[in-house]
Amino acid sequence: MTDVIVVGAGPTGLLLAGDLAAAGVRVTVLERRTTESNLTRAFAVHARTLEQLDARGLADPVVAAGNAVAGLRLFGSVSVDLSSVPSRFPYLLVTPQYEVEQVLLERALDAGAAVLRGAHVQRVRQNADRVEVTYRDPDGATQVRHASWLVGTDGHHSTVRRELELDFPGESVVRSLMLADVQMTDPPPDLLTVDGNARGFCFVVPYGDGWYRVIARDPDCELPDDAPVALEEIADVARRVFGTDWGMHDPRWLSRFHSDERQVRQYRVGRAFLAGDAAHVHSPAGGQGMNTGLQDAANLGWKLAAVVHGRADDELLATYHDERRPVGRMVLRMSGGLIRAAMLRSPVTRAIRNRVARTALALPPIGDRIRLQLSGVGIAYPRPRGAHRLVGTRAPDITANDGTRLYEALRQGRFVLAAPPGAVPAPPGVTTLDVDRAATAVLVRPDGYIAWAGRTPDGLEATLTRWGAAVPATSGARA
Repeated sequence: MTDVIVVGAGPTGLLLAGDLAAAGVRVTVLERRTTESNLTRAFAVHARTLEQLDARGLADPVVAAGNAVAGLRLFGSVSVDLSSVPSRFPYLLVTPQYEVEQVLLERALDAGAAVLRGAHVQRVRQNADRVEVTYRDPDGATQVRHASWLVGTDGHHSTVRRELELDFPGESVVRSLMLADVQMTDPPPDLLTVDGNARGFCFVVPYGDGWYRVIARDPDCELPDDAPVALEEIADVARRVFGTDWGMHDPRWLSRFHSDERQVRQYRVGRAFLAGDAAHVHSPAGGQGMNTGLQDAANLGWKLAAVVHGRADDELLATYHDERRPVGRMVLRMSGGLIRAAMLRSPVTRAIRNRVARTALALPPIGDRIRLQLSGVGIAYPRPRGAHRLVGTRAPDITANDGTRLYEALRQGRFVLAAPPGAVPAPPGVTTLDVDRAATAVLVRPDGYIAWAGRTPDGLEATLTRWGAAVPATSGARA
């Protein structure tokens, strides 16, 4: 019997497995694919996700494999500049999903996670103290594994979600989207470019290595997902939307798919959880899909580890749904709004859209909020009544007196207390950073969010207990 079974070895499942294994939790990943995929729909890594990777020592190799794009060009004339986002990563990183998966897989394996490929999950059963997962192995034989906890990260068509008998309410927002990775003889500027009109919708994003991801839709030709795609179909839509196809040629991947907007009402049932596309799916506009799943995993991993090791009880696990479901709902609304705005067909409504968007982005309070939400840096979690205003917000990457950055200190997988020297007693088991210029001491969770803040230690001990950073006196913590 293992502590946690993760179903699905995509980015969400691999980040979660790596976090659990690094925390000393026995974790097994069951993956239906027998080989790693070099094809991908996800392509964007936002600033907040890069910060999470930085907190695991993984940002540098991911950034090195991608192309940093400074902004987005929406609707032909509306620009979103990401260079002002307050992060070490003030840009959108364009890189294929498999590059992210490879880095996360290596970390998970190095930390001791077991990854079983060719494991096709058939059934999930659970009782008060364990979960039973039945699957077929690569030889077709039936196998059964037990664990204390289960996490389904197995995508849009999640078997775990089906076995938990959870509905996936929502709708198809766009049908018959065509996707291709192509080369171009006369490429557009190095921006994520999105536009649409009465004759189609198209967006283009540069990988930085001579390849471009193109997604297009012809409103007058909706075909099933398994219908073949010709490059000329995509190029034709690009010419209708942008006036040029930039000389697309030599596609390495062509596909057709539809885009849904769906979200489960519960991220947890008993001892089982859902994360990533198993819990929420939305349009590709804004490049939020993989990012939201990785943030789910970053939120859940340290909480599961605290419970497995006896540092916290079931109440901590309830915060996963409470914190992440509202974020998933916000992402659905944001990405849905973007793609609907891009597909407006009336010239009058498109002109109004452009004027409103330009005006909003030019107003600092609105423009800054859009950039912060899009990058993930502005996402915050609810704070308890009476808590300091910083509680629940993302912790910025401050630098301690000895030169250590906060996100370097988070690589130990523990809570970090950043405070002026001597201002707050150092709690046992918590990493401390001395920061002379800090006016307020902050306790930062392993996922980079502030759990407590204050000028005196009032409330710190209770926070440590609540969030599983301290071992309760009645617990039976496992060594």
